[in-house]
Amino acid sequence: MPGIVTAAMLVIGDEILSGRTKDRNIGHLADIMTAIGIDLKEVRIVPDEEDEIVAAVNAVRARYDYVFTTGGIGPTHDDITADAIAKAFGVACEYDGRAYAMLEAHYASRGVEFTDARKRMARMPVGAAHIDNPVSLAPGFRIGNVHVMAGVPAIFQAMLDNVVPTLKTGAKLLSATVQCPLGEGTIGGPLTEIQKTHPDTIIGSYPKYLDGRFWTELVVRARTPEALEAGRAAVAAMVASLSTPA
Repeated sequence: MPGIVTAAMLVIGDEILSGRTKDRNIGHLADIMTAIGIDLKEVRIVPDEEDEIVAAVNAVRARYDYVFTTGGIGPTHDDITADAIAKAFGVACEYDGRAYAMLEAHYASRGVEFTDARKRMARMPVGAAHIDNPVSLAPGFRIGNVHVMAGVPAIFQAMLDNVVPTLKTGAKLLSATVQCPLGEGTIGGPLTEIQKTHPDTIIGSYPKYLDGRFWTELVVRARTPEALEAGRAAVAAMVASLSTPA
């Protein structure tokens, strides 16, 4: 559909899957994508296993306009994202000259040894472009439609700030909310019919429970004010009709 730009996210790391680290990046990316008019269509959490990362990257980069990855570009042995991305694109993973020189100078200025482990952060697929890191300097990178960034939330957010101006964006989703005093079991059938008759809208149903009773928050989304208002009006009329005593 014209005006629609899509994205997927890969969260890479055993620490996420084990629960040792609680992800904070998915929500941030979703907020930013919604704000600029990109539909985040899929999120996958992938272990620190090269074949799994390669398969996931190749699956989503062929399907969506943009892919964003977090995690696995640090200095330790299990930081294998750069190698996996290179393998997915069929290119070598090598020290990037500019990244190497930048990190070498950075550690020298701090009087810190530029160890082999720290040098790993200068490795990226051949042909990749830098994503600047204003927090800890070690860059992320972009190759094709895949943007590879750090997993540390503050660094990921700073990198994403540098990526956003480079992205093409689509028509933003507008939204309207209708509060419904009834549970989903009561409104499910009529709501399904409204969705069928308003295909240009996306209608979300979010059950709530408060003070011993169920109610529902209904959110209508559309890309034009006209479609949004038509869907909202239909949902509001349905809620009013079901809420009025016979």
